[in-house]
Amino acid sequence: MTTPAGSGAGFGSVCWWGLSPALDLQAESPPVDPDSKTDTAHKTPELDVLLLGSVDGRHLLRTLARAALWPRRRFNFYVLENNLEAVARHMLIFSLALEEPEKMGLRERSEAFLEVWGNALLRPPVAALVRAQAERLANLVPEPDRLAEQLPWLSLRALKFRERDALEAVFRFWSGGEKGPEAFPMSRLWDSRLRHYLGSRYDARRGVSDWDLRMKLHDRGAQVIHTHEFRRWRDTGVAFELRDSSAYHVPNRTLASGRLLSHRGERVAARGYWGDIATGPFVAFGIEADDQSLLRTSNGQPVKTAGEITQHNVTELFREVAAWGRPRAAQGDKEEELRLEPQWTSEVTPFGPSPAASAQESFTVHFLALGSAQTLHHKRCYQGRFQLLYVACGMVHLLGPELGACVSPGGNLVVELARYLVDLRPEQLQAFSARVSELAREAGFAPQTGASPSETFARFCKSGDSAPSGLDPAVESEPAPSEVLACPLEVVSVPRADPAPAKGSPPLPSQPHDSSAEVPAPPQEVLTTESPAQNLESAPTPDQAPHP
Repeated sequence: MTTPAGSGAGFGSVCWWGLSPALDLQAESPPVDPDSKTDTAHKTPELDVLLLGSVDGRHLLRTLARAALWPRRRFNFYVLENNLEAVARHMLIFSLALEEPEKMGLRERSEAFLEVWGNALLRPPVAALVRAQAERLANLVPEPDRLAEQLPWLSLRALKFRERDALEAVFRFWSGGEKGPEAFPMSRLWDSRLRHYLGSRYDARRGVSDWDLRMKLHDRGAQVIHTHEFRRWRDTGVAFELRDSSAYHVPNRTLASGRLLSHRGERVAARGYWGDIATGPFVAFGIEADDQSLLRTSNGQPVKTAGEITQHNVTELFREVAAWGRPRAAQGDKEEELRLEPQWTSEVTPFGPSPAASAQESFTVHFLALGSAQTLHHKRCYQGRFQLLYVACGMVHLLGPELGACVSPGGNLVVELARYLVDLRPEQLQAFSARVSELAREAGFAPQTGASPSETFARFCKSGDSAPSGLDPAVESEPAPSEVLACPLEVVSVPRADPAPAKGSPPLPSQPHDSSAEVPAPPQEVLTTESPAQNLESAPTPDQAPHP
């Protein structure tokens, strides 16, 4: 069997990294209105942003790094994901990015970020770092007072109690609640999923990866991705090889997620890898750069690879975030800062309270309850609140009048398009863009006037008289979340099943796809799910999965 092009199976059912370059959300939001509300406690204007499926926090980090270039504003980021593992990765990534430079060096942080974020396998020092930080976060989640004291930029108040319990269970698994690599055999899971995706093309996988890279990604604007790094990621899941290849052998547990499967008429809890195996994590930070010298070519070939550009961009992001709010004289020299970086040691100390006080007080990341996209407008505090709404391509099916009611008049909408999904043909990409425009119009938005054409993002604005008063029957709403069975230590969350697209519309990337990397979980595990029946209907059975 061969997976047909256009099926979207390579995208997976869980997204771990963004499929578009990082945005400065201030540049996408309306300009500051002098008569708008201000944060009375801080005497500065506020920017409220709602993000659906931002996954890896790249837009938030980019916004914080560029904040010094704009008039001072206080940021309120409201993040809504479809699985708790994505929420946990957000927390881990931000804790790493916002760590004080005096406690963890710049190079050390940037390299650890790249490995945790985009590699299926980790070096032992980085794995030990993840375990230490996961243990700390697992202890903070059930204690709101300590959480507010040590992580003042984080708010979990909107999460349900059962979701907090499940979130703690995710961190417990990351911290080594189940010992040994067999708890999450990433190399075998990756190969099994790749075999299922390629089918009869598996033996020619190098040629398939070269075709997808040169004839699709390169043609769509990602020419800096090198053949060697893309082929290595396709084969092993290691996108950023910052040390010798033999150093990467510890499974990255932050890429694990759970699903309910139907096996011989029974519900079976399974943990596996159901993320992207087609595009890779190179697009988010690796194909654009403020320093244009990184993108120059020689004899028609880029002089820098996507991995090198990604490392440079992430390092600069962390440097700018650390310098935000500090006096210029205290920022120091870049070369001197890198020269004094501490080296990796076998002894890992959990992170201390993060970053400088002035930066902490300038933004808050609020995580919303899973599946709350269709009910936010029922709460008065969210009606017409947000100046900017961002929707990832995997969450486009949630765009409707309900979300439109949460955006203030004159607010903007940015939708990530499916440009870098290699499984989609050009005609499908066009149909997807047309469907996005249709959903945006039904939600009360109109195309932005004067916006430069883009194949990566679709931009809309909301006029004062376009607020929808009712629901459009053409836009389906997801069912109300059912009660979740929670087990305090080993709970695996499941992404919500997606509603069917409207008749005649192209398949949305968020729809469940075939996956063969399932590993049955221990019998005592209970799977956290919003809608078990929907997952059981679309999930393959374990005996259908080919074995490597």
